[in-house]
Amino acid sequence: MAGLKSALIFLLQSIVAGLAVAFIVVLARPDLMPGIAAENALASYADAVDLSSAAVANIYTKRLVQDEESTTAHARFRIDTSFASAVIIDPEGYLVTNYHVVAAAAEIRVQLSDGRITEPMIVGVDMETDLALLKIDLGIVPAIKLGSSAKLRIGDVVLAIGNPYGLTTSVTQGIVSATGRGLLNLVTFENFIQTDAAINAGNSGGALINSRGELVGINTAVLAQDPGTEGIGFAIPVDLVRGVVDQIKQNGRVIRGYMGLMPDDLTDAERLAIGIEGGNGILLVEVYEGGPAAMADLRRGDVILEMNGETVYSQRQALLISASTSPGDTVEVVGLRDGRRFEVSVTVVERPDDPL
Repeated sequence: MAGLKSALIFLLQSIVAGLAVAFIVVLARPDLMPGIAAENALASYADAVDLSSAAVANIYTKRLVQDEESTTAHARFRIDTSFASAVIIDPEGYLVTNYHVVAAAAEIRVQLSDGRITEPMIVGVDMETDLALLKIDLGIVPAIKLGSSAKLRIGDVVLAIGNPYGLTTSVTQGIVSATGRGLLNLVTFENFIQTDAAINAGNSGGALINSRGELVGINTAVLAQDPGTEGIGFAIPVDLVRGVVDQIKQNGRVIRGYMGLMPDDLTDAERLAIGIEGGNGILLVEVYEGGPAAMADLRRGDVILEMNGETVYSQRQALLISASTSPGDTVEVVGLRDGRRFEVSVTVVERPDDPL
């Protein structure tokens, strides 16, 4: 009995001592407690930046610009120097930037994150999406991992990496504010990611990455209607970039489909008058004579409901479907004319340089 009593006393003393030690440890290092550690942990995107920043290069361009005060008879010129960014998408030295970054440039220089400087070759450009593909010859270079812009959701954290005002490898953080933005009159085919990550002069052509360090867009523009506008920037989705890059590599240019029509969005009042339930449908405001749409008997005033089995909601969507169709292929169109439903097949041709 005495032995049992001694054992109980020893056990109680050990418990008390253990609790005392634990109390002292918690006071000294509260972060070691599971709940408190999670609560006090700092959110950091350093790993994502480490994975991708080496693939973001700086671009310096020079252009010969005529002074505004000079006349045609006595023209005076100056050299305009600009900063921008580019993203290495292939270890063999392919870089993507904006078309407007390299357009009309007399000299282009690329500086990598390790300080090496070289003059790139312009492989090809696409004015209608504001993209350009460059190539440098410096051996194997660090390339960014391409993500998927189709998987982006509003509210996802994104980081913009670039060369604003010549400040190399600057990083800003924000969220995806919207996807599929159009009607901005920036380029022909608009399908922008909208973000509130700060995009400044020199960020053009830089990387928009997700929290895993994957490229999801190429930073392109900011909305600057007045000096007070902030937090509205736009990036070209990486899924669109992939298609443009592949075509430039294969053909030296982007080959798009063309149907020879001009669509416009319908208002709710117009849908109600036509008898369309829901927000779908677009109006053909022009069908170009001799074009594929005219040859298929589409007419001005027709309402398009579906293209290739896809319900059509906007003129932007219709133009993207047309442009993404290979020349020679057909687009199955379902529409309304004078209240009657009809179906036609339009054989797409190659989009001309001047489609209008």
